[in-house]
Amino acid sequence: MNLKKLEEKIGIEFKDKNFYEEALTHRSYLNEHTEWPHGNNERLEFLGDAVLELTVTEEIYKRLPKEEEGRLTVFRAALVNTKALAGIAKEVGLDKMLLLSKGEAKDADGKGRESISANVVEALIGAIYLDLGYEKARDFVEKFVLTKLDGVMEQGGKDAKSLVQEYAQAKFKTTPTYKILDESGPAHERQFRIGLYFEEELKSEGEGNSKQEAELDAAERLLVKM
Repeated sequence: MNLKKLEEKIGIEFKDKNFYEEALTHRSYLNEHTEWPHGNNERLEFLGDAVLELTVTEEIYKRLPKEEEGRLTVFRAALVNTKALAGIAKEVGLDKMLLLSKGEAKDADGKGRESISANVVEALIGAIYLDLGYEKARDFVEKFVLTKLDGVMEQGGKDAKSLVQEYAQAKFKTTPTYKILDESGPAHERQFRIGLYFEEELKSEGEGNSKQEAELDAAERLLVKM
């Protein structure tokens, strides 16, 4: 495995390359390559997830002194959700370097692949932390994650449903659902009451003259509540 391109791309010189080879090893690869000397990247992912969350939380806490806890949580979720991290994996080139089984490698566009790509970013952060310490890991997060904060903030007031989805996926690993609780009024003046759920738990309710309007109202009410 040639890690030179990765070093150049992220601007970090590695000391112990074993950490990075492990970070790029998906568990499916080991099923077909029992001779590979490293374990899978799940332990590094676990560590990197904690480092990433601390770094992002610390930075947005300092940078946004007037924002309340609920909004900070939403911004953090938007920065570190699966879709955002998978985009970073592609930007850095990790998706091309990741060691996968032949079956996993064929599923290049599947939802599972997006999750795998996000996980390898966290594993890389864990590897940097163990190899070079917190400061270098934070440098990586600042360069590839926190540079997107301004864009997240610009979008923050536009689409409450998107923010709620990002929050739910990052915090609870679930996708919110919307269900009609009640319909009333004549056909030309229909009134909808919609419930917003995380799994089976009702988190908020919204009302509107259309399903879309009621869903948006429910999402906005949940953001206010948070």
